[in-house]
Amino acid sequence: MAKPTTIKDALRIWEEKNGKDPITVTDIGLQFQFPPIEKMDSTLNTLVNCRKLSLSSNMIEKITGINQLKNLRILSLARNNLKSINGIEALGETLEELWVSYNIIEKIKPIESMKVLRVFYVSHNLIKDWIEFNRMALAPKLEEISFLGNIINENMDELVFKNEAIRRLPLLKKLDGEPVIRGD
Repeated sequence: MAKPTTIKDALRIWEEKNGKDPITVTDIGLQFQFPPIEKMDSTLNTLVNCRKLSLSSNMIEKITGINQLKNLRILSLARNNLKSINGIEALGETLEELWVSYNIIEKIKPIESMKVLRVFYVSHNLIKDWIEFNRMALAPKLEEISFLGNIINENMDELVFKNEAIRRLPLLKKLDGEPVIRGD
């Protein structure tokens, strides 16, 4: 079986394909690597100018190696093997969008440390109770979430879930792609 692609190798391949030094660009896509990336590492910290980073559709299990990415605004880790979003706290002051749909996430406690997060895509994961859902209310700027396909709303009537979600997240403007309309 082939060894997984490392971040260093993925960046080298990206540089060859794009003819640019990844250290200087603002948008880097390392999705769909073959063999897939299994580990994020400190090599990512070299991407000091990066504002949008996609590591989707790999086999990443943990969020690491991003402590120095102070310009990062959008991080896409959808379609990986994440069990949690631990490690995201390092970006609590700067990250505006976090895309982690289609993983195996059960707990989202680190969302509480996200001070400027506006968009959180966490659909098709394993979140099963309101205790975890309520954590999103502690992200003071959060206004858009995608939450379909989690255990909690798969076991509820769609309208009941939607009304409860809107009640629990008073700043929410968009839920699962639909504008939030509140009654008086």
